[in-house]
Amino acid sequence: MILVDANYILRFLLKDNREMYELSRDIICKNDCIILNEVLAEVVYVLLKVYSVEKNVIKSTLIEFLQHKNIIIDDKNSIIEAIEMFEYKNLDFVDCILCAKSKNYVVKTFGKKLNSCLQR
Repeated sequence: MILVDANYILRFLLKDNREMYELSRDIICKNDCIILNEVLAEVVYVLLKVYSVEKNVIKSTLIEFLQHKNIIIDDKNSIIEAIEMFEYKNLDFVDCILCAKSKNYVVKTFGKKLNSCLQR
């Protein structure tokens, strides 16, 4: 299994550097790849803040990406729910992950926006 970092995923998604895209495509499409939640959060941040990608595009792009059979991510259902939530909630992506995971865990926060989202 291969752990891929945010830059590798970004080159794969953005296709902005042909050589790096082809390398990332070969690795991501031909191997089991582990995506850490922290790495996915960095990808979301960079797409939103550096590349000014709209939230709805981030959502559809990442959900499609995570559907690859060889992409392994912890609690994929919660992460997909967090990605969907990110599009319409006024929360950062990490808070969306916490909100999605609050169905199975008790989440403690002082954040008012996150608190309003948590399952009780």
